[in-house]
Amino acid sequence: MRTLVLWDIDHTLIDVAGLSREIYGAVFRDVTGRPVTRFPDMSGRADRSIITALLDLNGVPATGDLVDTFAEALAKTYEDRRDELTVRGRELPGGRAALAALAGRPDVAQSVLTGNMKPIAICKLTAFGLHEYVDFDIGAYGLDGLERPSLVRFARERARAKYGRAFGAHDTVLIGDTPRDVQAGHEGGARVVAVATGRSDAAALRAAGAEIVLPDLADTAAVIRSILQAGDG
Repeated sequence: MRTLVLWDIDHTLIDVAGLSREIYGAVFRDVTGRPVTRFPDMSGRADRSIITALLDLNGVPATGDLVDTFAEALAKTYEDRRDELTVRGRELPGGRAALAALAGRPDVAQSVLTGNMKPIAICKLTAFGLHEYVDFDIGAYGLDGLERPSLVRFARERARAKYGRAFGAHDTVLIGDTPRDVQAGHEGGARVVAVATGRSDAAALRAAGAEIVLPDLADTAAVIRSILQAGDG
């Protein structure tokens, strides 16, 4: 193994067309008995952070037990509505080809670094048939911490434990679509390949400090070259 590759999910590999916000609203109503009046900015944030902010913004104390109850209900609701993911959402161009190309390389360990909690990450990628390309055991997820930089360290440690090899900042690569992804990589210890497939354009991603910025994942050869170039340091 030479390179640890960590993929963001939403707006990098798939787009679920606003379904996440809708599900959060439904779960908030079920858990608290009242409707959401304000939503926090959800872009690039971990589920634990979103749940906490959503409760706080709507005047509900975000106790540990309530956050856990909300997270459990959120995971169940996603699973119950899995079929809607592919009906209302879509794969983003080139993601599958890039995942497949890297999955076939013996020198790459590939997983996800996502704000989604693990059951939701698995649900989303399974819905689109992308789950077979990643090793979920070494990923980092939205209940591992409040902020993304800590997730990079979780993923690196899990990969070290599984593969018996330490991955440092020079051979860990994060692929994402937001300035928060770029920040997570740099503060957590990873190089970043940013893709302008979400709400942030290429200029914003460069300004955030991404080493490489691509318009999308459509050019598989360019994507793989960029990722391995980043991993080589």
